[in-house]
Amino acid sequence: MVLNTIFLVREIRRNEQHDSFINAVTHELKTPITSIRLYLQTLERREVAEAQRREFYQLMLLDTDRLLGTVEQVLKAGEAGQKKALRQRLPVEFNGLVRECVDLARTRHHLQPESLEYQEHFTNGEAACVMGDPEDLRSAVSNLLDNAVKYSPDGVRISVELESPQEERIVLRVRDRGVGIPQQELKRIFKRFYRGVTQRSVSQVKGTGLGLFIVRAIARNHGGRVFAESEGTGKGTTVTLELPRRVA
Repeated sequence: MVLNTIFLVREIRRNEQHDSFINAVTHELKTPITSIRLYLQTLERREVAEAQRREFYQLMLLDTDRLLGTVEQVLKAGEAGQKKALRQRLPVEFNGLVRECVDLARTRHHLQPESLEYQEHFTNGEAACVMGDPEDLRSAVSNLLDNAVKYSPDGVRISVELESPQEERIVLRVRDRGVGIPQQELKRIFKRFYRGVTQRSVSQVKGTGLGLFIVRAIARNHGGRVFAESEGTGKGTTVTLELPRRVA
């Protein structure tokens, strides 16, 4: 009886997460498509000044980027779920890659430098190199940054730290001051389709619930790990990504 009840609860939770994922993806696809259609109808039906026309083109490009990002997330999650071997293993200067991702996040989310701070701490002054797939590593770091921004609805204050406390590993910490995570949810946030349960409606937060699942898969494929820490709701979250360091 107890086992049947546990199984039923798990199935209900899994179905709820699946439905939440479908709703989230539908929203992430429908919203930009509706926006693009509206701009195209406006351009077709009436004369528009050149300045406004350029603005419409720019907005449609941004909506297209949002569509592409959603599709890439779903495809990346599919690849991660299959646990395929790395496509390529190359020496990657990880600190340079992280700096690029930080700069891109500032641009994408229109953040001031003080809203997203980055620091490196290395004792030997050498580059922080890892062996791996540059595209996947960039995806992992970008997902961590986007997630921190997404769950900071009352003002973005994110600190990113990269260090090598030991010669054989590199540690990246992304710390936000956002909605936080209850202790019992800390491990669940890396599951496929999971979206954080907060006092705010999940529907108010954009995303598919795949970002951290992808980060965990990439970390494992690179011989590393990822975990989250939080003192609770409203007290922010720190997500730590650890990777083996390439020793020359």
